[in-house]
Amino acid sequence: MTEILSPVDARGSAGTADRVVDHPAWPVLKDAVETLRPWQAKDGSIDLAAEGAPPAAAVRQEVDRVIAALGELAPLLPHNAAYHEALAADLLRWAAGGYGVPDFLDSLLAFQPAEQRADGLQHLVLFPMYTQNGNPDRNFEAVVLRMVWPDWLAHLERTRYDNALFCGITFEDFTAGYDTNSAVLFPETIAVREAPERFTWGGIFCDREAARFRRVADAAIETLGIGIPQEFRDMLGDQERCQQAFVLWDLVHDRTHSHGDLPFDPFMIKQRQPFWMYGLEELRCDLTAFREAVKLEAEGYGQARDVQYAVIFDRMFRFPVTGERVRNYDGLGGQLLFAYLHKHDVVRWTDNTLHIDWERAPKVTNQLCGEIEKLYRDGIDRPKLVHWLAAYDLVSAYLAPHPGSVWAKGPGALDLDKPPRKLVDDVLPDEFPLSMFYEALAKKLRTVIASTKGITAGREALAAA
Repeated sequence: MTEILSPVDARGSAGTADRVVDHPAWPVLKDAVETLRPWQAKDGSIDLAAEGAPPAAAVRQEVDRVIAALGELAPLLPHNAAYHEALAADLLRWAAGGYGVPDFLDSLLAFQPAEQRADGLQHLVLFPMYTQNGNPDRNFEAVVLRMVWPDWLAHLERTRYDNALFCGITFEDFTAGYDTNSAVLFPETIAVREAPERFTWGGIFCDREAARFRRVADAAIETLGIGIPQEFRDMLGDQERCQQAFVLWDLVHDRTHSHGDLPFDPFMIKQRQPFWMYGLEELRCDLTAFREAVKLEAEGYGQARDVQYAVIFDRMFRFPVTGERVRNYDGLGGQLLFAYLHKHDVVRWTDNTLHIDWERAPKVTNQLCGEIEKLYRDGIDRPKLVHWLAAYDLVSAYLAPHPGSVWAKGPGALDLDKPPRKLVDDVLPDEFPLSMFYEALAKKLRTVIASTKGITAGREALAAA
């Protein structure tokens, strides 16, 4: 049996490397994980009896390589000691059980990064998991990351935007499931025998968000001829500055899901709703972050002005033209923001150039936030279906529904004898299609957006060079 070394036992083999990814044991661990991944089924198991399956001894060899490498790396990460010990035990139990559906609940419960939010602190994380907007299967993934928790952000969280679960993080290195569009590390994605009573952390990779934003924003500005303030141009040239903007945006966005005048029935997962409801919820959280950024800018927080640029540009020029059009609720929110600003003359497409009234943009953007918040406040007094219809009316006041939409014809066209969740079947996959403007923009930005797959700050720097 291969056992993980304790930090004390392994100290002699750690060498002088401070960064996990510079230690010779990291590429060994990463290679072992990459060897295991293709052998795994969708649920994370390995069927040793399947045609072409590896011998049990070969699988065990890779598991042992992971555990041994983990032991060598442990001295660099004494704050992860309990987690890494539980991780080794979970790996050994998985092997002893014949490589069935993995259960890593014990190691998940031992991993508590939100309790150690120190700026620059490293973590080595390994779980069987799917990666949101990445790999849909629960394969093993290993990722080395660092915490982003500058003093000014810690102060805002402590005094104003309490969010004890939020972790801003950046990539150091990762396995194939993160060489994708995934920019989050969420405990909900990990293979466990049962969900814990509550999740105690959630991580968002602000470096990937920032690098992706910079590349797409540059392309949109060039394609559309947008005139931007010099401070925004300076921001786009600075990866670190963009990361600071995104970590603030993410902090406020994340906490907003549980703050405000929410309908009695929470908006998020474990419900079947029309996708425009999720689109409005995500947009509400982003626009709340925008509104708070306007306040913070007035108080002297330089990062807050950058948040405003990031929200407007990411929402309007990346979200609507990214991903498939099937129930694309993030894309819908971006379309709605653009249409709202266009209707109120903040954005104008004239002479093949997009003009943005930067002076009026904050006021009108906050106005849209107010309309969504009013919808929420009124929602508590409405039956679910009436609330969904009111939300549809809000969206369709600015976005044209699909000509074949049943919902667009109003309640008289719906079979009201069905329960609301059944009426979701009548929602078209692309209920609010892209406008002609966005159809053209999607073609122009397609290659650039595809190039952001797997992007990190380091890879963006290499591309620029």
